[in-house]
Amino acid sequence: MTPLLSVTQLLWVPLAPLLGALLAGVLGTRLGGNWLGRQAVHRLTIAAVGVAFALSALTLWQVVSEGARFNGTLYEWMTVGGLRMEIGFMVDGLTALMMCVVTFVSLMVHLYTIGYMADDPGYNRFFSYLSLFTFAMLMLVMSNNLLQLFFGWEAVGLVSYLLIGFWYTRPTAVFANLKAFLVNRVGDFGFILGIGVLVSYSGTLNYTELFGGASALTQQTLPGTDWLVITVACVGLFVGAMGKSAQFPLHVWLPDSMEGPTPISALIHAATMVTAGIFMVARMSPLFELSDAALNLVLVVGAITAFFMGLLGVVQNDIKRVVAYSTLSQLGYMTVALGASAYSVAVFHLATHAFFKALLFLAAGSVIMGLHHNQDMRYMGGVRKYMPITYLTSLIGTLALVGMPFFSGFYSKDSIIEAVHLSNLPAAGWAYAAVVAGVFITAFYSFRLVFLVFHGAERYDQQPAHHGHDDHGHHDAHGAKPHESPWVVTLPLVLLALPSVLLGYVLIEPMLYGNWLAGAVVVDAAKHPAMAELAQTFLGPTGMALHGLGTLPFVLLVAGAVAAWWCYLVKPNVPGRVAQAMRPVVTVLENKYYLDWFNENVLARGARALGRGLWRGGDQGLIETGVVNASWRMVGWLSAQVRQWQSGYLYHYALAMLVGVFALVTVFVWLA
Repeated sequence: MTPLLSVTQLLWVPLAPLLGALLAGVLGTRLGGNWLGRQAVHRLTIAAVGVAFALSALTLWQVVSEGARFNGTLYEWMTVGGLRMEIGFMVDGLTALMMCVVTFVSLMVHLYTIGYMADDPGYNRFFSYLSLFTFAMLMLVMSNNLLQLFFGWEAVGLVSYLLIGFWYTRPTAVFANLKAFLVNRVGDFGFILGIGVLVSYSGTLNYTELFGGASALTQQTLPGTDWLVITVACVGLFVGAMGKSAQFPLHVWLPDSMEGPTPISALIHAATMVTAGIFMVARMSPLFELSDAALNLVLVVGAITAFFMGLLGVVQNDIKRVVAYSTLSQLGYMTVALGASAYSVAVFHLATHAFFKALLFLAAGSVIMGLHHNQDMRYMGGVRKYMPITYLTSLIGTLALVGMPFFSGFYSKDSIIEAVHLSNLPAAGWAYAAVVAGVFITAFYSFRLVFLVFHGAERYDQQPAHHGHDDHGHHDAHGAKPHESPWVVTLPLVLLALPSVLLGYVLIEPMLYGNWLAGAVVVDAAKHPAMAELAQTFLGPTGMALHGLGTLPFVLLVAGAVAAWWCYLVKPNVPGRVAQAMRPVVTVLENKYYLDWFNENVLARGARALGRGLWRGGDQGLIETGVVNASWRMVGWLSAQVRQWQSGYLYHYALAMLVGVFALVTVFVWLA
């Protein structure tokens, strides 16, 4: 018999961060009279997230070692006909892993924030937002029904709006959070349509009931079309994932979200919001496995994102934006794995990526602090001798990101490439070419960052008199030397560096080829044999890493690193000459494929013009002039005509009555 997890234990995982958020947001701000000071607020919220992490780690241990599970309703909100709307948890290997990833990264970000936001006047409010974001993400990943999933989905979007626009006095921050909110609403429109289709045809919001009857959806089509219900539903769900997980063309919000403080970049872009879409598709694997059309769409969109977003990282000079475009590219890799039915590999890369990408973002923030809030890599250089801890941890994160054998990113990234290579879907060939080429691109822009920031000549005194996005009230001397960050900043870097090295080695066998995700993800091995074939060739973590030293991805990795070394350390004039020779291509990349221009000048202005046309033609022209004004004018004209017959003389009315009686008598006689 499968042991059950404690309901009380599970409840406190999301409730502890929620309680911390409420206390900090009320008692630590003007709303509650600033009753809690800064130290009390950060101790309270860190303790709350620490409790959530400890309980999540305990849950993961019980799930993996004892096979414990939980799938039940905690509260029934309402019943509409036969449709039950509930709050409940489904905790299995997938959920327990996500709980640990979310709470651990959140805990590191909370600790880091003590040092990074020390001088910010919104310190307490920031901690409240962080904890509230953690609560929302936990409710999303722990849900056992579509209603709670949608609640968590929208809640993380709302709190991300608050976090990206945290410095709300800046026009750029307001623009960025509004952009993130609107783009995500586009994806959420598809998401709620997908949920609506599933509910209307299955009659349930519960995952277990939905998955149990999913095969019936393959026999039904939408009325008036030949579209399969299962395909339409999966495409709608994936459109939601495209928005939340920043897939092309709904990726445009994520780079601009760098306007928020760096801890937010690590939290949103590493382990929480952007991975929600990946988690959701993996959770819905019993549905996606029934539609090859939907899987092909997932595969193509992921490949486009992985390759073309990586190219944009090559031309960025802002240190945070380089890491942001790296996130976009890696999310594309995860999406490609989902399309290849390698759901466990996608979740594996999600987990490893969460740690090394959080590490890279927080290391970037440490560099920004050490360089007096300069974010432009062109005015850095030689930082490693001033910031050795930041340099070493950043290098570890980079090696994990590029997929260096024996580092965590290698195991998950290489598994994605192999799974796509073994996929039998029509789009697999293009996707394989994209992810393999992406290895070179990732290595190039990653080591470009390392060499420009930590190596080479010092260029601090060449910086123009401006401040970076994260310059919140600091105005240090121009061209001053860097300095290492305080321990509350470097400690999270060290703690994140450890899983960035070890996690892949430890997790690959139980996650991909063991029972860790058994029952959590579903794969039709007959139709989609990639994972089954991967299992047959698996050599163990050590053998896989040694074998990886002789593969094409490793050659491309080394080539990208060497190319970056040559261009930015040996011959630093080469990038400028190449950019001049390839000016049209560079212009397209610098303008981000003109997608922002298209959205602002075609979609936004087109929508505004359409709205104005409907207002003038429909509201003013048809309704006001044609209906409202015409009706009162007609009544006025008719009244004026009738009024001519109202003389006020009694004999006129008597004559009219006699004429009327005569007319009626004549009619009746004629009819008789």
